[in-house]
Amino acid sequence: MTETYEVVVVGGGAAGLSAALVLGRARRHTLVVDAGEPRNAPSAHLQGYLSRDGMSPAEFLAVGREEIARYGVELVRDRVVDATRDGDFAVVLASGRTVRARQLVVATGLKDELPPVPGIAERFGRDVIHCPYCHGWEARDRATGVLASGPMSVHQALMVTQWSKDVRFFLHEVPETELTDEDRRRLAAAGVTVVPGAVAEVLAEEDRLTGVRLADGTVHDREVLYVAPRAVPQNDLLVRLGAELRETPFGSYPVIDERGLTTVPGLWAAGNAGGFAEQVVNAASRGYRAGAAINGELLFADLDAAVRV
Repeated sequence: MTETYEVVVVGGGAAGLSAALVLGRARRHTLVVDAGEPRNAPSAHLQGYLSRDGMSPAEFLAVGREEIARYGVELVRDRVVDATRDGDFAVVLASGRTVRARQLVVATGLKDELPPVPGIAERFGRDVIHCPYCHGWEARDRATGVLASGPMSVHQALMVTQWSKDVRFFLHEVPETELTDEDRRRLAAAGVTVVPGAVAEVLAEEDRLTGVRLADGTVHDREVLYVAPRAVPQNDLLVRLGAELRETPFGSYPVIDERGLTTVPGLWAAGNAGGFAEQVVNAASRGYRAGAAINGELLFADLDAAVRV
């Protein structure tokens, strides 16, 4: 028999667990389907989350799973492969299990597609990093590089000078002619050294980054390298269910209201499934907001149905 829940949450990261916690405490029969692929898995720590600063992502998720279990929320390690809506939602899992839900929360986040430079993927989340607010304090005052990859790269190079005054901006595949006069003035004012030429490899010794080698063989000693991964939204499920999307410089994301409700009734997006810029603390907040809103939606739908009887 197909199992029925009041809410199914797809994704067991900060947003999904936060939504599930609120729903569990509201006594809602809730299932979390977690594929076990958190975006921040390569990082040793998460930062900027009051009372959780420095905690490892794995520990954060383990604590979250324990908390939702106290309130009867079920969590399964599985993957959603299909979903349809015929009033309620029918959700098909990779294991073959099918469940139904009155409300569906998509908290599948996004994936980081790294620049295809040898050495970057192996060190990503350690000394190849992407966010100064996540890693800047730990990388402070170190010999720093920034790998250009697009129109936001100058902004990234300027930002990291708050944490290090020894910054080299590797243009890589970006033509030097694409730098505007304002870019050049700002980079010079910030003390950033602009390095033209393609980057061929990120060098490491004894499990630490030691430098950046250019295609012409020149080596620049560096201890930290910032990159800008291409964000790949995990929005397949939202597309399947007909949610309207909006195009952004960082990919296609669903049109949602301030609570996280998409253009499809009963379908919600939380965390990075709803937008590019959500850090862990923001994702948890979005999940909380969606969970509270869903409880209200269910409560008043049931009351209205009772009045009509």
